Amino acid sequence: MNENGAGSVNGAKNAWAAKASLLGEREARFTTVSGEPIAPLYTPDDVARINFLADVGSPGEYPYTRGIHQTMYRGRLWTMRQFAGFGTPEDTNARYRYLLGHGQTGLSVAFDLPTLMGRDCDDAVAEGEVGICGVSVSSLADMEVLFRGISLRDVSTSMTINAPAAMLLALYVAVAEKQGAGTAQLRGTLQADILKEYIAQKEWIYPPRPSMRIITDMFEYCTREMPRWNPISISGYHIREAGSTAAQELAFTLADGFAYVEAGIERGMDVDSFAPQLSFFFNSHLDFFEEIAKFRAARRIWAKRMKNKFGAKNPRSLALRFHTQTAGCTLTAQQPENNIVRTAFQALAGVLGGTQSLHTNSMDETLALPSEKAVKIALRTQQIIAHETGVTNTVDPLGGSYFVESLTRQMEEKAESYFEKIDALGGVIPAIEAGFFQREIADAAYRYQRELDAKEKVIVGVNEFVEEGEVISIPILEIPAGVEAKQTERIAAVRLSRDAEQVRRTLGELKQAAHDGTNLMPRLLDCTRSYVTLGEMCMELAEVFGLHQETPVF
Repeated sequence: MNENGAGSVNGAKNAWAAKASLLGEREARFTTVSGEPIAPLYTPDDVARINFLADVGSPGEYPYTRGIHQTMYRGRLWTMRQFAGFGTPEDTNARYRYLLGHGQTGLSVAFDLPTLMGRDCDDAVAEGEVGICGVSVSSLADMEVLFRGISLRDVSTSMTINAPAAMLLALYVAVAEKQGAGTAQLRGTLQADILKEYIAQKEWIYPPRPSMRIITDMFEYCTREMPRWNPISISGYHIREAGSTAAQELAFTLADGFAYVEAGIERGMDVDSFAPQLSFFFNSHLDFFEEIAKFRAARRIWAKRMKNKFGAKNPRSLALRFHTQTAGCTLTAQQPENNIVRTAFQALAGVLGGTQSLHTNSMDETLALPSEKAVKIALRTQQIIAHETGVTNTVDPLGGSYFVESLTRQMEEKAESYFEKIDALGGVIPAIEAGFFQREIADAAYRYQRELDAKEKVIVGVNEFVEEGEVISIPILEIPAGVEAKQTERIAAVRLSRDAEQVRRTLGELKQAAHDGTNLMPRLLDCTRSYVTLGEMCMELAEVFGLHQETPVF
């Protein structure tokens, strides 16, 4: 991106700097949220090493820095997908109908903790957690109610589920079958990113290696049966929520993505047969420009690595598609209305970064699951960005900015440095086992907290501009009493009404498939159709795969 008159540009910058030095600056640390220093002024000198055609290019063309579609939002807006799930399947079904009725264009399912851990609602360890942080799903009976009256052939559904993702996919397919929909018609995404669980979120069932086997089974099944479905959403969101920097989120997420690609290739799959169905999920944090640069760098790194290392030829294999969620960790219990403003800027960064779908957090989510009013404001935030701000009128409006292009290049270089460290440890799984990712994130989170404690970074209403004696007056969603009892009654009825012999047979066939290495998905579907419960399927496989225990990192 060299420009004519480089010498005069440099001279002008030096003259400006001399004048600026006489005026002084505020007492502040001029860094990104991640701690990266920011220069007072950016000029063509800062992008001199960037080759516009090779590194930036045009939207919809390699290396996709400026977006994966030629026309981006001039052609089609991003999917507005609000995360929802609480209480019983009936409760969440009502929320889905409310959101769809107010203009949401895709569903996103939040499951409760027992479901996330592969446990049934009547399991002893589930007591007190049923329906609290998401919807409770233990069997096909629950899934049928969850999507009652919603045509799965006509809606795109994202499910935030990881360790038991294969089981929830089977449940979803079984509901679609009952509606008369074919698997080839279904559109949506499973999170299913088990590697980031070991790195950050800590919701696992099995050790890493058998978990990777389950992932590749899903790749095979979805490639063959569900061409419009994304079997995985490789997630940096939870890595960032755990305290990572932007560069760590970028590097660790893409490293996980490359590990999944390698696993698919090792299974004998052609990279272009499954890579087009891989998707990503990023956090949009507080630092507006750092986040935009992160998204742009992610596309460029992915395209280059997929082409040059893995030999992908299909343009869809090279184009990184991603969902964005605004940063839950930035929401504050103090002055919660401020969260509306934080979320709006984070959502705008996701849009300017070229996201394909977006979830905006509600102002009350640091206190409870969102109320209907709060979630409507969050959805309206996206609609205002889309229809009132003008940012959708041109593709990549910040492309060519000296600051943004310099930050994008800096992000790429930092990510490549992390890839070298991960490779030196033997790859992602050995690095997980060595505690590398966990230690890096813990150190970053500690540094950031110290900055907040020292007021080197300001959080409005928390460490500055505090209101003494504040009383929080916004309405909070309360989970209805009796959710756990209602769910345990339903699962008891399922166990009484199903064919016990068919349950034993399908579970036995699932266990045998785990032993002999055949694809688990057909067996999981057989179990699901027989109303085998989630916990029964997960624990049957645990007898073969074992249960994971983490080695503490200090």
